[in-house]
Amino acid sequence: MTLQELYQEIGGDYEQALRVLRMDKLLDKHIRKFTKNGVVEAMLDAGASMDPTAMFETSHALKGVSSNLGLTGIADAATVITEDFRPGSERKLSDAEIQAKLREVGELYRTTSEAIRRYEEA
Repeated sequence: MTLQELYQEIGGDYEQALRVLRMDKLLDKHIRKFTKNGVVEAMLDAGASMDPTAMFETSHALKGVSSNLGLTGIADAATVITEDFRPGSERKLSDAEIQAKLREVGELYRTTSEAIRRYEEA
């Protein structure tokens, strides 16, 4: 599987990631690290307590990492959570809606991680 095939499979934006990282070698390096950085797990853990500071920090970190890697589905879901927990802003979503968004992130992460593992094995 090539890097471009991986991006097709996961519905990512290869061109966006390449604009940020500038070369396939760096994109390859960072996409391989994505499943090992722990940011998704930290966000899902924060979701268990709904701690506003932890929710903002972890979702903001995930938004940045996934945006840079062109993982648009994960980035979009993380953005919704980030904006809902942005300091100084009033929350618009219910806890149940946030939990649904966290499940969406978890599922996107699972399918993305599985594809990355297959890419690493190829």
